[in-house]
Amino acid sequence: MEVGFIGLGLMGRPMALNLMKAGHKVQVWSRRRESMQPLLDAGAGDCASAAELASRAEVVISMVADAPDVEQVALGPQGVADGARPGLIFVDMSTIAPAAAQAIATKLKARGIEMLDAPVSGGEIGAINATLTIMVGGDAAAFERVKPVFEAMGKTVSVIGASGAGQVAKACNQILTGVGVAAVAEAMNFAQKSGVDAAKVREALLGGFAYSRVLENHGQRMLDRNFKPGFKAWMHQKDLRIVMEEAHRLGLALPTSAATAQMLNAMVGSGLGENDSIAMLKLLERMSGGEGQD
Repeated sequence: MEVGFIGLGLMGRPMALNLMKAGHKVQVWSRRRESMQPLLDAGAGDCASAAELASRAEVVISMVADAPDVEQVALGPQGVADGARPGLIFVDMSTIAPAAAQAIATKLKARGIEMLDAPVSGGEIGAINATLTIMVGGDAAAFERVKPVFEAMGKTVSVIGASGAGQVAKACNQILTGVGVAAVAEAMNFAQKSGVDAAKVREALLGGFAYSRVLENHGQRMLDRNFKPGFKAWMHQKDLRIVMEEAHRLGLALPTSAATAQMLNAMVGSGLGENDSIAMLKLLERMSGGEGQD
């Protein structure tokens, strides 16, 4: 398919490269030209605006930071809607609030453009290896058209429901992963402060009901002091902010999510925002009287 890709950062760049490897023709545009260069070097088409990109594509994908960025590239001046071919499908793979996804979808629908919200889980490694989990909300017929594109980037592709449903699933994912990271970091810090080998504790826990992918993967990275970002703490902070804002809107109690959101706030406030979110261990070490160094 002819695919336009907007948002060529940590996640978007390898996702776009995987589309090209799968044989799709990819056009790219970015506000920062330097982020386009690896794709241009690989043979992607060079576009001067989101509108130009949309004029060359059947499907346009955005992978940007937050809802205002999505709205800008989709509906702003020289945005996707200004250049869209008839029948174009806009796919937002960013993580934004479900209500924001629904609002943008409604505005695009009024201009003849179907939108799918399709946030992902799997981090940079999943993006590189094309093993992302993709959670989709929106029109079923539009999904069927875009499915080959999703399958070039992800291993698990699930249709959750109507517009905004993909973002609800992603919010649930971020609750579980955020709280999971906090729990594993607390356990590792507790073991260390107790004078016990945290690696042996983790190994024992992996054999019981405490097993989780977070303990297996991120627990090992904590032991290795590998805080290189696969998913930056400031991004996880943003996602938990979305969760808490939605909880406030719906009148829901999310106490463990709230506590985790505060820990992520503290990470960003103490200079750990560019670290992976698993650097929550460093924050706990500092709070417990340690240095919390790499």
